[in-house]
Amino acid sequence: MNKQTIIEINNLHKYYQVGDETVKALRGVDLSISKGEFVAVMGTSGSGKSTLLNILGCLDLPTKGDYFLDGENVKTLNRNQLAEIRNKKLGFVFQSYNLLPRTSALENVELPLLYNPLVSNSERREKAEQALIAVGLKDRMKHLSNQMSGGQQQRVAIARSIVNNPVVIFADEATGNLDTRTSFEIMALFQELNDKGMTICFVTHEPDIAKFTKRNVVFRDGFIIKDELIENRNNANHALAQLKEETYSFDN
Repeated sequence: MNKQTIIEINNLHKYYQVGDETVKALRGVDLSISKGEFVAVMGTSGSGKSTLLNILGCLDLPTKGDYFLDGENVKTLNRNQLAEIRNKKLGFVFQSYNLLPRTSALENVELPLLYNPLVSNSERREKAEQALIAVGLKDRMKHLSNQMSGGQQQRVAIARSIVNNPVVIFADEATGNLDTRTSFEIMALFQELNDKGMTICFVTHEPDIAKFTKRNVVFRDGFIIKDELIENRNNANHALAQLKEETYSFDN
């Protein structure tokens, strides 16, 4: 029995006009991501990975080709339908967290549900609390975003991304602003979510971070040049334990 396909793109092209020059950011990309996968999208600056993420996140449309999200052809949807899909089916985690300042963790996580008329106030609060518990912030719900560390803020952002039970989470350089230990903690959380069945598409330029995922897709000049399964992915909790041992040995 085949796994459910969450993302399928066929012959995807994206061109930009910059003055007199046509920039070909994506050049006929084919990619399929199934439910429960944990995929790292990699490549240097200008390789096309950010352009792809914008299209997959329904923030931009391709010049040519098809993108099916959870069985639906995205190019047939109007602006309001795209906004609804982003709100109900997708979760986003960014490098800079994108939290509202001077707003509690709980209020930040509730945000995606504010625009869903089918969710009552009490249900919204309960879902946000459960999401924060899931990312290990049970005791930080009332804390303001500027009262939390970078790692805690990123956990709030991850809680916000899962609160609407999306079909896929898109993470864009989600460990880019974090130190090594905190990066491993965040990757351990993503691995835990993935082990529970969450589909994750993780954009990164860091090979060490990509080793925590299950599949690496590498872009160069608008093409996919490598697409490989990671047979023995690194365990982020083990990496954390090893880091603590090394730090202890160094300190002593």
